Amino acid sequence: MTSVVSSPPRTIRIGSRKSQLALVQTYWVREQLQKSFPDICFEVHTMSTQGDKILDVALAKIGDKGLFTKELELGMINQEIDFAVHSLKDLPTNLPEGLTLAAITERENPADALVVHEKHKDKQIETLPAGAVIGTSSLRRLAQLRHHFPHFTFKDVRGNLNTRMAKLDAGEYDALILAAAGLGRLGMGDRIHQVLSKEISLHAVGQGALGIECRADDNELINLLKAIEHPATRDRCLAERAFLRILEGGCQVPIGVNTEIDGDNLTLTGIVASVDGQKLVKDTITGTANNAEAIGAELAECLRQQGAQEILEEIFTEIQRGS
Repeated sequence: MTSVVSSPPRTIRIGSRKSQLALVQTYWVREQLQKSFPDICFEVHTMSTQGDKILDVALAKIGDKGLFTKELELGMINQEIDFAVHSLKDLPTNLPEGLTLAAITERENPADALVVHEKHKDKQIETLPAGAVIGTSSLRRLAQLRHHFPHFTFKDVRGNLNTRMAKLDAGEYDALILAAAGLGRLGMGDRIHQVLSKEISLHAVGQGALGIECRADDNELINLLKAIEHPATRDRCLAERAFLRILEGGCQVPIGVNTEIDGDNLTLTGIVASVDGQKLVKDTITGTANNAEAIGAELAECLRQQGAQEILEEIFTEIQRGS
């Protein structure tokens, strides 16, 4: 009698940051893949990134586009992990040689959200008092809010979401501006007091979506990861990333976007603003969704012609000076 020896299940190693939000997102991805590929073992491996370790310095002053991704990317290059799950807004538009953006998941609400201290529960952002202390670690949010609400006081806020909420509730801030998607994923959607309209704050490139990065030569894995890609989100985010790439802006530069798809048409709105909110250029372009990256590139060139490059050069100079 001949015995049949079954081969052990294939194991795929997933890389993740150690933060609560990163782990929630990574385990969600693992769950979706496990449903599609029950015979594969998906293991989660965690790493601390530079952005996780430096919590006492404003992100813009660290001056590194790969703050939350470099260690994970090195893990892939060194064959320690097979793919990494990122908040797409944290993933630079130019990836290291040998790596690729294999899939983009369905986007949660990409908008920014207002979270207020209890004493302001009857207010909206438009009715907060002059001098209200608004916490944000994003130059993009800061620039747009300064443009619309120059009477507020803005203060940097770092740390994980629970830390930021504790500082708000302790009275260090009157309100925080956070990503609606992150609050929802961590079960804090009830803390969203107001979702900011695109007229007030255009969101970050890729905000609300997850980006799955892996080695570019692992065709079998790339095909497998396509099982969790969302085509409409992919088109929107590719347009946004092309826009950002052409402008050479990192995630810590005041560049905001909004994308909408209607049938085959994709509409991309982009903004570049000075940190003080005094200078601002904004425009919108519509094209076919299958030309998403070309739409992003065209909009970037339009804003350059309207003065975006000069605004960005001033910001890069200020950051290099450490101001």
